[in-house]
Amino acid sequence: MTNWPSMLEKIKGGNRKSLARAISYVENEVEGYDQLLASLPENEHTKIIGITGPPGAGKSTLVDALIGVLTAKGMKVGVLCVDPSSPFNFGALLGDRIRMSEWYDHPGVYIRSLATRGSLGGLHPRIIEITELMKAADFDYVIVETVGVGQSEVEIVGLADITVVVVVPEAGDEVQTMKAGLMEIADIFVVNKADRPGADLFVKNLRLMLAPVFTTHQYEIAVVKTVASQKEGVDKLFEKITNFLQHPVHESKKPWLLTERAWFLIQQYKMKGLSKDQLKEAVEAALQQGHFNLYRFVQSWL
Repeated sequence: MTNWPSMLEKIKGGNRKSLARAISYVENEVEGYDQLLASLPENEHTKIIGITGPPGAGKSTLVDALIGVLTAKGMKVGVLCVDPSSPFNFGALLGDRIRMSEWYDHPGVYIRSLATRGSLGGLHPRIIEITELMKAADFDYVIVETVGVGQSEVEIVGLADITVVVVVPEAGDEVQTMKAGLMEIADIFVVNKADRPGADLFVKNLRLMLAPVFTTHQYEIAVVKTVASQKEGVDKLFEKITNFLQHPVHESKKPWLLTERAWFLIQQYKMKGLSKDQLKEAVEAALQQGHFNLYRFVQSWL
């Protein structure tokens, strides 16, 4: 029987082994894990930074550079890297990020790789619970890096206090197609690999595209140029992150963020007793009876 109160006290005290064990318990839904989650304290201090964007934009390298900026200021950082899943065991394919290897022994940094486990939103199905668990530890910031699957990863906006969308100068046409997804969720745009040709023109065009969004967001979305591999522009990015988190619009987002998280958790809770295998068997049985109507079938399960 796990002593949840004792584990929580150790997590709050900075014990990384207890935090790692608790995350595994939540991932695998070990009996009683919900007791641990229900006892988590309120935390207004730790902020969640979401890093998202298309594959190949340099998100991991940017996170690595951002960790450097935060630790240089004496801050403690937790990092959740959501990786593609293995189709065989649902584990994280990339595992612990090689690019961040210098931080694994740093006392102020904790990095955990998570698998999407088939989730379409570029996140882990238990990401909200795991993030709240991370907030119970002694971190100043928790960075969540999504897998980078394209438009579907808009889920990050309901999880993070601030969402940073990373793109590269060659993404001109790609950004046009992102308007319905990533364009709307960005609190900050990062144009990474800005030492490449055409970066300045791309930034100019991106700002023009963002101009209409300003009228609906009530603040100007910052566009920051970085060369993360050279640690360039990352201090400026952190400055913009800090500015946003101090802006009144951030506080006004809080009820909406909590609503999104609650909605997602309630959906999961409601679906808990339902498996796809059960559903498939019921569909097969209904098809044998003939006159299958999808909506009548669904209503019978509600």
